[in-house]
Amino acid sequence: MNEIKIKRVYKEFSEEDGYRILVDRLWPRGIAKENAKIDQWAKVVSPSTELRKLFNHDENTMEEFKKRYYDELDSNKDTVEFIEQIKEKLNECNVTFLYASKNEDVNHAMVLKEWIEEQF
Repeated sequence: MNEIKIKRVYKEFSEEDGYRILVDRLWPRGIAKENAKIDQWAKVVSPSTELRKLFNHDENTMEEFKKRYYDELDSNKDTVEFIEQIKEKLNECNVTFLYASKNEDVNHAMVLKEWIEEQF
């Protein structure tokens, strides 16, 4: 079965990525849109600017960030359609959430992946 993966947008493209979705609100620095190999930019499911600034990829704020991000996702009318789209894509290939954060251990893409998998 296909799976949801997460990956830094700066890492090399791989066929195993499948359908590639940028899940950041801001376009990553130094990446040209025409070279990005991104299938979709899903700003609507990224953390709000306020929440993103509060979190600032600090491990000490991860639990509070996760709770607030879950709340944002739960109340976001666009997530229903996004989840359905992910389910459809997973029938065809892997889905990779791309993010720009330097921290590969603590980032919002991990939280988004976890939240979506809980919705299945």
